[in-house]
Amino acid sequence: MYTQPKYVDSTIDEYLQYDLESLVRYEYIAGQLYPLLGESHNLKIIAENLFARLRTQLYGTDCYVFSSDMKVRIESMNAFYYPEVSVVKDSQDREIYFKSRPCLIAEVISPITERIDRNEKFFNYRQIPNLQEYILVHQLEVKIEVYRKVYQNNWLLETLTKDSILKLQSVNVEITMAEIYEDVEFEQLSMSNEQ
Repeated sequence: MYTQPKYVDSTIDEYLQYDLESLVRYEYIAGQLYPLLGESHNLKIIAENLFARLRTQLYGTDCYVFSSDMKVRIESMNAFYYPEVSVVKDSQDREIYFKSRPCLIAEVISPITERIDRNEKFFNYRQIPNLQEYILVHQLEVKIEVYRKVYQNNWLLETLTKDSILKLQSVNVEITMAEIYEDVEFEQLSMSNEQ
């Protein structure tokens, strides 16, 4: 979820420099900088579990796995985002502080971020020609939605639940739901939402 933009009409160079020096991370959309809000305990665990499983299985391949500290640029939309996990296997994607050709992007959604992740970000991410899979991982229940590009810019949705296996065709990796949700405490999360 975005708050009001901190800076308006920033150039990309100004944004990249400011974001590099700032203690707070910012996403950039058409000249406006939006600070990222704090991440929950479960979001961090889920993101780190997914990152660790991908990193382990893709070790020694031509794929690079990045955590939420690496920006993704969508040049045609004039935007930069910080997805929870991204994978790049294009050797031409050589920028140091952002990537622009990921084949896989994963976001961990919450009731606060779901609308943005499902609508705005998915629309913008689809403008990346290399992107093959977009994953929405729920943090309030064991549920993952996998969007796969099947033809040009047509995408199919697969919904996974507790006993499913996440099969990532873009990188030829399989991960169980138990591995992704390892150490996640749903009861604690539910109680904190009620307060």
